[in-house]
Order: sequence, then structure tokens, then C-alpha cells
Amino acid sequence: MKPTLKVLIITMVFSCFATISLASPKYSANVPENVTTPDVVQTNQLGELRFFDGMPSDETVSKVYDHLDFSRGVETFLTGIPAASLYAFVEGMKEAGMDTFSMGIHEDLLDARSLWLTPNTTVVYCIAEINVKNGPTVMEVPPGVLGPVDDAFFKWVTDIGFTGPDKGKGGKYLFLPPGYEGEIPDGYHVAKTKTYRNYTLMRAFVIEGDLKKTAAHIKKYWRLYPLSEVNSQKPPHFVNLSGIKYNTVHANNFDFYKELDAVVQYEPEDAFNNELVGLWASIGIKKGETFAPDKRMKAILIESAAVGNATARALSFRPRAKAPYFFEDRQWYTAFVGGTYTFINNGEMMRDYRAFMHYMATGITPAMTKSAVGKGSAYLFTAHDSEGKYLRGENTYKVTMPGPVPAKNFWSFVVYSGQHRSLLETDQRSAGVDSKSPDIKANPDGSYTVWFSPDAPKGKDGNWVQTVPGKSWNTLLRLYGPLESWFDKTWKPGDFELVE
Repeated sequence: MKPTLKVLIITMVFSCFATISLASPKYSANVPENVTTPDVVQTNQLGELRFFDGMPSDETVSKVYDHLDFSRGVETFLTGIPAASLYAFVEGMKEAGMDTFSMGIHEDLLDARSLWLTPNTTVVYCIAEINVKNGPTVMEVPPGVLGPVDDAFFKWVTDIGFTGPDKGKGGKYLFLPPGYEGEIPDGYHVAKTKTYRNYTLMRAFVIEGDLKKTAAHIKKYWRLYPLSEVNSQKPPHFVNLSGIKYNTVHANNFDFYKELDAVVQYEPEDAFNNELVGLWASIGIKKGETFAPDKRMKAILIESAAVGNATARALSFRPRAKAPYFFEDRQWYTAFVGGTYTFINNGEMMRDYRAFMHYMATGITPAMTKSAVGKGSAYLFTAHDSEGKYLRGENTYKVTMPGPVPAKNFWSFVVYSGQHRSLLETDQRSAGVDSKSPDIKANPDGSYTVWFSPDAPKGKDGNWVQTVPGKSWNTLLRLYGPLESWFDKTWKPGDFELVE
């Protein structure tokens, strides 16, 4: 027998034994196909993935780890928006000249020079950091104001003023740090917080049309100091923020992760839930450790931030579900799906709507979702015209609200930049119009038509909001003291109509 033929026969014999042995082991299971992994898997996201009997190849391992780090970077961006946003707001206060116990007042209202997420320009905004890292903090609240106190993850702590326990009469609030076990004195509205850093967004309505009188009223009553200094208070430090160029908006690039890391390092380790802490730690944001991604990881996170930002913008400007829309035949919508400020519905965290809300706005309170007839506010948002196209600054649009408009107190339009989501930068200081304006005119049937364009249409100056060619914009319609026809949906505003 030739050697080659002999080798071939021996090989075939052994192969047969091996096949018999593998095909029918003594202890065999009925393994479903759906629990096994093919040697080659084709995917749209990662291309071809290769395995040896379930063991991933080196190339496949490299692909999936890059994808895992990338996807976790995107999720860290989306879930970290509330924390980064509050951090950016407090850092913005410092940029404007405030300190931990300073009190900032927009004495001459707010305009586009100050970067805030979707503010209005009709109330006097008062802001402060409430920091309890070194012990309880006292805030004395003036009569006649309202607003929330939120923690470092933009979770609601308490309301103050009309919607808070003082019911608009003013009073003293005591904020306790996490795990506080000390004595709690009498005479305070007590609020416990899970984080060291908190902030208040207090609004004061203009008294008798007099801004100076309003600011003086606030300064007379508003105080912020450590409880330990209750009997030896330092002189209050007020900062007039009107006209100051400062930024309270979080970053949308790799710097976002630095902002989030600063929050994690500053706050107690149990400030956030374990799932979030674990997610953020998976990309290198770990309590007590320096955030210093290597060259590979930084390149991945740069892209993650870009995609996270794009995702937040898609969620905010192009909701894909019907649930956020107020009406089936209108372009107006909201982040408060289901009327909940916690974004929890039947045990489900509605993550997309939470990201939308905190990407577009600052401040959270139950009062934003629990308005009653004649009380509170209703917020209607849109970035689209009647055909669903984005609003563009070079175009002329008109929107008509049937009369009577269901707002007990007043209604307003304010326009915002599609880029930074703060007030649109124009030559019009108010960046909007409201029903209290002496120049606004109703139509003969009681409805109101408001025009949006670079220049005022002839004879429409009082009903006009300025936009900028080449710039995108979006708007909030606010109804202060919404009335019955808003709640039963027998009234609905028109969409933005393009005027050729």
C-alpha cells in the first residue's frame, strides 16, 4: 500500500470515529438553535462577527468593546443631562459673580445676553445655590414669589412661595444635608435633600409694573445663610444679573463628561442610583478617581457626545411618538407626557421625555404639571410649522389663537435658539410678545394673530416677534392661569402658517 493512501485511510477512520463520538456523546442535550452562536454573524451595526464554536475572534472582541464603550458613552450623555445641566447652571452663577451664599436677581428682567434654557422675559428671576455640604442652610423667602428648589440631579426637593408650604406668605426654609441626624429647630419649613448642591429658581411677578419696587421687595426679605450663623449673619450679597453675559447651559461635546465627573466627585456616593453610577463608571467617571480616558477611549467619547447630543436634539425637536402632542391635528407638544414631573408612568421611567425636558429647560416642580383651572401654567412647545417643517428665521409666519384665549392672567410667546435653546438673539429685547403688552391688538372676532419674521409686517408691530435669517428657532406658548377650555380641549391654538 502506498504511504499516501495509507495516511488517507487512517485519517478517514479517525474522522469517522471522531464524528461518531461528537455526534452522539453519552450525555447529550437537545440544544435549541436559538441558544447557539453561528461561526459567522452579519450585522448592520458592526459588520461581520466571527466565532469559533461560540468563542469570539480577536477582531470581534475589539469591535464589540468599541461598540460597548461608544453606546455607554451615548447613554451616559442622555442620562447625565440633568446632573450636567444643574452643574452648568451653578457654574454660570459663579461666572456672573455669585458665590455659594449669593443671591442673584434679574432686576431689569432677563434678555438674550444671559444663556438660560427656555426662560421667559416677563418675570423677575431670582437664583441661588443652596449648598449643604458643610451643614444645614437657611433660606428666608419673600412674600409673593414662587419657584422650585431642585437637587444636583434636577430632582425636586420642595417648592417655595405660592406653590410651597408658605403659600405665598413668605417664610423660613431649612435645608438638611444627606444623612443629617442633628437637632432640627422649630420655626422652619424643613426640606431634606439627597445632594450637597441644590439650587432655587425663584420667580417674582413685577409689582405694579415697577421693576425697582419689585427688586427692593425681594432684597428686603430674601436671605441665605448657614444655620450655624443664624445669630451672626453676614450682610446679604445680592448680584444684579440683568445684562450680564454668562452661560448656564451644559456642554454638548467631550466637555460634557468633565462636567458630569465634577458632579460625581463633589456629591455623596449614594446621591444617584446604582445603575446610573455603574453606567457612568463604565466609561471612567468614578467616585474618588481621576477621569482621564486614554487616546482610544477619548476618541470614542468624543463621538459618543456627538451622537448623544444628536439624539437629545432628535428627542426634543422630532418626537417619534404621538403621546407628546396635545392635539392630533396640531404641531404643539410637551415633555410632560402623562402629566408627571417625575417622568415615571406605571413604574416605567420615560427616559426619552426626561432627556427632552432637561435638554430644553431648567427647573422641575410638580407645579409644572398640576395646574388647575385658573391656576398655574400651561406650556405648549413647537419647532415646526403647519406642515411639520422646522421654523426658519428668514421666513414669515403667522399663528392665530382663537378668542377668547383661555388664560386668566395672561399668555405669552417667547422664541428660542435652535442651537443653545436660550432666548433667540435679536434686536427685540423681550424675544417675544405677551397679552399684557399695550401695543398688542386683537382681531375683530376676539382672536389674536402673532407674526414671526425678520422685519415687522406693515401695521403689525405690536403683534410681531423678530427672527433672524439663517437661524432656526422654536417657541413656547405659555398660558398663565389656564381656563376650562384648555383643559377640556375645546380650545386649541393654530399652527404656524408660512406666509409667502
